[in-house]
Parts: sequence; structure tokens; C-alpha cells
Amino acid sequence: MMQVQKPKEFKKTFRRFLQYLKPRKYALTLVTIAAIFATLFNVISPKYLGDATSSLFDSFIQGTGVDFGYLGRILIILVFLYLLSSLFSFIQQYIMAGVSQRTIAEMRQEVNEKLTRLPISYFDKHKHGDILSRAVNDIDNINNSLQQALTQVITSVITVIGIIIMMLVISPILTLVVLITIPLSFVVVRVVASFSQKHFKTQQEELGSINGHIEEMYTGHQVVKAFGHEEESIEEFDEINERLYTAGWKAQFISGIMMPLMTFVGHLGYIFVSIAGGLLVLNGSIRIGDVQAFIQYSQQLSQPMVQVASVANMIQTALASAERIFNLLDEEEEPREERAALDLDTLSGQVSFEHVEFSYEEGTPIINNMTLDVEHGQTIAIVGPTGAGKTTIINLLMRFYEVNKGNIKIDGVKLTDLSREQVRSLFAMVLQDTWLFNGTIRDNIGYGREEATLEEIVSAARSAYADDFIRTLPDGYDTILGEDASNISQGQRQLLTIARALISDPKILILDEATSSVDTRTEMNVQKAMNELMKGRTSFVIAHRLSTIKDADLILVMNHGDVIEKGTHHELLEQKGFYADLYYSQFSSEEEAG
Repeated sequence: MMQVQKPKEFKKTFRRFLQYLKPRKYALTLVTIAAIFATLFNVISPKYLGDATSSLFDSFIQGTGVDFGYLGRILIILVFLYLLSSLFSFIQQYIMAGVSQRTIAEMRQEVNEKLTRLPISYFDKHKHGDILSRAVNDIDNINNSLQQALTQVITSVITVIGIIIMMLVISPILTLVVLITIPLSFVVVRVVASFSQKHFKTQQEELGSINGHIEEMYTGHQVVKAFGHEEESIEEFDEINERLYTAGWKAQFISGIMMPLMTFVGHLGYIFVSIAGGLLVLNGSIRIGDVQAFIQYSQQLSQPMVQVASVANMIQTALASAERIFNLLDEEEEPREERAALDLDTLSGQVSFEHVEFSYEEGTPIINNMTLDVEHGQTIAIVGPTGAGKTTIINLLMRFYEVNKGNIKIDGVKLTDLSREQVRSLFAMVLQDTWLFNGTIRDNIGYGREEATLEEIVSAARSAYADDFIRTLPDGYDTILGEDASNISQGQRQLLTIARALISDPKILILDEATSSVDTRTEMNVQKAMNELMKGRTSFVIAHRLSTIKDADLILVMNHGDVIEKGTHHELLEQKGFYADLYYSQFSSEEEAG
């Protein structure tokens, strides 16, 4: 009975979702047939129980002996019916589990493949938490709802139809008496749901608030403790927790009234059937066992109706999740490209920018008419304040984004003449934020090149000055790195990313101040490893600490998308411009810190 997010286009989403079930229409047909038989054998059994009761009653009234043979035959039939009902219920659940899991597996695979085809701009514009929620939570939501909802809908509908048919066969008059309670049941469900849903909605909102507060406080617990805000944090938690308690109590209490009220309605039906059935028995219109069967049928009738009411919410939740997934699947992909008929080994790594212009949003230029020639083996440092366009240049080089005007060429070949895969194979990146996946050190280094041998991995690690510390680990190159690689230091993680870049043997390097988050001693090893990596390769270095780029062949000083200064370190200092001011301000800050 929880308040759910409703799909904006219910029919369209429902029809599209049915397309995923279409390949399994024969399996669903078997599920329906199994449900029909399971329900049929269940529905027939009260009639046989009624016949047994009527036999006992007739024996008592007529003064004859109990017909044990007849009762024994009924007992055998009932056991047989219940066994068959259980067997077909098992078949139904078994087939439905395969249908739902295969459908979800295909949908999950489709989402995963879609994410690999989306442009970088999509990930820049959408929160990572939202993307993960669609790929994981929404898929799980559909998975949890699909099997339950489909089986419950099929079973409930067949059960209601079967019970009504059996009641009509036994006595149309008593059937009308029982059906009087059905509208009353729907009114109860609707009224209770309308009152409880607003409290469930509040409960979910407060649950989100308390989860957000806990995440903030525990991920930033050092800051909280450093500024002495523990008491304020606890007070805020208590306030949210109290609101969550109030909303949860009201929601659970009101929704909890559902079953007592439905039971009350069922008892009304029981009373009506008992009175009317008793009168019909007295005038000989119906047997007493049939009245007993009717009482059982009236009790069974309310359960599938409650199930349908809960399934309606479940279906809405599933379709809301499906709509979010379909929106993701409908996002515009990167255009597919054919690989250019060009031997990339012939390229040396000479890069040229020809009147390049770019903006993420129309009317807000980030790069303005940039022209630059970089020779093979040169190191180009890019400096400037936040938002100057440093990272944008890297995005354009890697073809994460396409230039609006102008061209970027490598050895005279336009980047757009190569496929994105070919362009990116020319580059290797070592970023400030290291990324290592959950696996062995060998796998993490070998990620830079498929089918790399152990000898090549070890050679790359030696060149990156990582071999020594790797061999001190208990399992050496087979050491498993955790999800956050917390079993090695930040500097060691950085050395592994450098080894990964080395093994890929790139033409061009992109370095994002890889030493900025390590200690001075480790920085020396990282810097030596980076120097080894940069030998004979064209390198683009995004610099934050200007003291690390003194030896760069060319320094580009950027501000508001323009290259406002360029030259060597000494040339720029002599100009006494923006770079000189930036350098001396950092230098004085480091002196004061020292």
C-alpha cells in the first residue's frame, strides 16, 4: 500500500514493456494454463467437502449408518486434487521464475550496453547516483515486481472467476448474496489506500532525509568532530527520526486497518450466506454441505481482491522504473564510426590545433580560436585558474566532445577522420584521482593492454618504480586490491596507474598533476616514473603546482578559454605577466607553509 511514483505515460510504457515479454509468450501461456489448473483443483475442493458434510448430515437425519466408503472416496479425491494443485502451482512458479529472470537479464544487458554507447556529455549532465539508480535499483524493482505481479494477477483473476462459476453452479441465489459484499470490499480498499498513501509518501521523504543526513555525517565524521558539531548532528538526527516515526506509525496503522475491515466485510458475507443458506436448507432448495462450500468460497473471494489492490501499486512501481530505464535507452548515442584504413603505428604524435572553437552550451564559449603546433616528444603544460578550459582541451583531444569549429590533427590527420576508438588508442591518461578496480595488481596494470604477458607487466612496473613495493606484498602481483584499494597507499596507487599507462605504449600522454596528493618522498618516485613514461612521447600536462613544470617545452597559460600567454618557464617569468604573478604567489605560499 505504499505511495509509488506513477509512470507519466502508463499505456505507452506498458506496451513497450510487453515487447520484452513477447519472445516468451509460449512460456507465459504455459504459466496461465498451470495457474488455471492449480486454481481449478483448489476451487473444486470445497464442493467435495460440502458433499462429505451433506452425506454425514443425511446419515444423521435419516438414521442410517455413516457411508465410510463414500467419505473415503471423497478423501482420496481431495488428496489427489490438493496434490495436483500443488504440482501445477510449482510448475507455474518454476516457469515464471525463468521468464522474469531472463527478461530482467536481457534488460540489464541492454542498459549496460547502452551506457557504453552514450557520449561523455550524458555522464557530465546527469548525476552518477541517478544513473546507478536506473541501472541497478530500477532493474531490481522491476525484477521484484514482475514475477510477483504477473503470477498474482493471473492467479487472482482465475480464482475469482472460478469461485463465481462454482457458486453459480451450486446456487445462483446465494451467489447474489455473496456478491453484495464485493463492492463493499472495493470501497474499503480505496478509502484506506487514499488515507494511508499520503503518510507513506511522507514516510519515504523522511526516510530519504535521514539516509542523506547519516551519509553526510558519517562520510564527513572527521570534519564534524574537528568543528565539534556532534551535538548538533545528533539533534538534527533526532528531529528527522521523530518525524519518520510519526509518519511511519500513521502509515502502518492506517494500512493495518485494511485486513480487519476486509475480515469484517468477509464476516458480513458469512452472516448473509449463513442466514440465507439456512432458509434455503429448511425449504429443501439446497443441501447443507453446499452452504458450507459457499461459506468457504465467500472467505476465499476476499483474498484475491486484496492481492489485486496491492498488485496495482506494484505494477505502477515497476512501470515507473521501466519508464526511467526506457528514457535512458532512448538517449542519443555517439554515432557509430568505421575504423579508418590507417596504420596508427606510422603516427609519431605531432599535434596541431587549427582555429579550434568550442562551447558546452551555445553562447558560452570555452575555447576561442585556439591555434597551436606541438612537435613529437614535446611536453606541453597547461595552466590557469578553474574554468579556464584546461580540462576541455583534454576532452577535445580524446574526442569526448567534438569541436564546434576548426580542426585538431595528429601528424596531419584530422581526429574526425579516425574512429573514436582509434583516437583514444593513441593516448594514455594518468589522472590526479587514481582509478583501480577490484582485482589483482597484475590485472590492474594489464588493463592498459589486452593479452599483456606477466613479463611485460613486471617490466612496466619496474619502469614505473612500482616493482619493489609490489614484491613486498604477501601475494606480490597476485595481491587483490579492494574496491577502494585501501591496502596500498595513494602514492603506490599512482605508481600502478603509471605502470598501466607504460604498458599501453601510447603515442601521446595526458597527465593531470599526478603528484599533487602524495607526500614529498613518494612524489620523488612518482616524478621519476612519470619522467620515464614521458621519454620520447608527446605529453600534455595539466599543472596545478607550477614548480613541477619548469622543464616543460611549452607552457600555455589559459584564462576564460583564451591562451593569454605561452612560452617556456623562464620566458614567461621574464614577461612578468599572469603566469609570473601566479608562480610567485604559489612560491611565496609554499615558503610560508615551509
